[in-house]
Amino acid sequence: MIEQNNSSYDLIVAIVNKGYTDLVMEAAKENGARGGTTFVARGTGNKELGSFFGIAIQPEKEIVFILVSEEIKEKVLLGIYKAAGLDTKGSGIAFSIKVDDCVGLTPFSDVELEEEQKDEAEKERGKED
Repeated sequence: MIEQNNSSYDLIVAIVNKGYTDLVMEAAKENGARGGTTFVARGTGNKELGSFFGIAIQPEKEIVFILVSEEIKEKVLLGIYKAAGLDTKGSGIAFSIKVDDCVGLTPFSDVELEEEQKDEAEKERGKED
C-alpha cells in the first residue's frame, strides 16, 4: 500500500517567455517553495494577432510546475507575479490548481526548516564580509 500525504497542496503553474524561469523559481523559493520542474513549450496563439493587450506574443515559452502547501500558495503566486508577471521581461502568467491526492512527498519538518534558515543566515553573513 502506498502511503499518502494528508497535507493540502496546490500546483502552481507559471508560463513565461523562454529564458525567464530563474525569475519564477527565485521568487517562489523566496516565498517558501522548495523547488519546481521546468518544461519547454511553444505558444499556439493566433499568429495574426501579433499582440495581446498591447504585449507582443512570443511563441517560445517555458512552464514551471511548483507544488506548494495550501498555506503558502497565495504568497508564492504573488511573488511570481511581481518577479515575472505580464509587466516584466518574463511576461508571464501564473495560476494554481488544487491537488486532490499526493504521494511520494515528505513533510517539511521543523528540523529541515531550521537548517535551511541557518544556511540562509550564513549566506547573508558571507555577503556582508
